[in-house]
Amino acid sequence: MPLALFDLDETLLSGDSDYLWGQHLVEQGVVDRSEYEETNREFYEQYKQGILDIEAFCRFAFRPLSQHPIEKLKQWRADFVENKIKPIMLEKGKELLQYHRQRGDTLVIITATNNFITAPIAELYQVDQLIATRPSMKEGCYTGELEAACFAADKPLRLNEWLAGTSLNLEGSYGYSDSCNDIPLLEIVEFPHAVDADDTLRAHAEKHAWPLLSLR
Repeated sequence: MPLALFDLDETLLSGDSDYLWGQHLVEQGVVDRSEYEETNREFYEQYKQGILDIEAFCRFAFRPLSQHPIEKLKQWRADFVENKIKPIMLEKGKELLQYHRQRGDTLVIITATNNFITAPIAELYQVDQLIATRPSMKEGCYTGELEAACFAADKPLRLNEWLAGTSLNLEGSYGYSDSCNDIPLLEIVEFPHAVDADDTLRAHAEKHAWPLLSLR
């Protein structure tokens, strides 16, 4: 059962769930608009440029998780998924997942966005295996700290940790992403694909003769 590894944001989704979650919190009045919105946008631009400090971003992004009860967070998340995520789920992304599902491949979404945000999105795509950035929790509450990042060079580390608990390996594996941040991940799969790639990833893919796809 070969692996089929999918990035989430701007790959299966026509948007970035991490950034949109921050915007959702602004719109709900959960965070201060004047402070949060600008910082959220700055981090998003850094991500797109491949220069994001993931620990600094997580300290910023996890603060609201630590300041509210988990049930309230889940209410906001349900509204977020309904109003922000469902409209940007790509039909061609669903078709590509189904193609690999019918092949008998093991589907995995592997994303830098934290698992609180992405767990229900993976469920919508009917993908059971999710490898994501993990916020730290204590006694059922988020602490605001980072437990483990799943970003850039950390993605292969998180993948190998997950593989160690399975009978699976990277033989015959497929990888799909839009982002230069995922070059370390795409370099370790057998069949890497650049999907609606940013300029840096596109250039890298062309240099190494990786297939270029669009799900838009």
